Amino acid sequence: QVQLIESGGGMVQAGGSLRLSCAASGVTFSVYAMGWFRRVPGQEREFVAGISWRGDNTYYGESVQGRFIISRDNGRNMVYLQMNSLKPEDTAVYYCAADSSVSGVVRTRPNAYDYWGQGTLVTVST
Repeated sequence: QVQLIESGGGMVQAGGSLRLSCAASGVTFSVYAMGWFRRVPGQEREFVAGISWRGDNTYYGESVQGRFIISRDNGRNMVYLQMNSLKPEDTAVYYCAADSSVSGVVRTRPNAYDYWGQGTLVTVST
């Protein structure tokens, strides 16, 4: 059974940092591209960042470019999202997702991802 479990969410003041983690099990993690998405109630799920299976290709959503960093550790089946210079508009539930297409490409559409975690809430206060 595939499981993606996010952790590291919480409340932080604007300008602060948080690091999200995603632990994967039941998947061939090392060949899957991984992504982070976020959703605010009432809005569409937004692509935040993605990383290729080897970690040599990353892509970021425009709103987080230059502030967030995605990384992965295939030996530990983990993917991370380092979030810096957080803003109140970054407040959302953040989801980890796995793309099993083995394409080597980082995709940004939610429907390209096959497996999802349960989400972790990030709240950025003013």
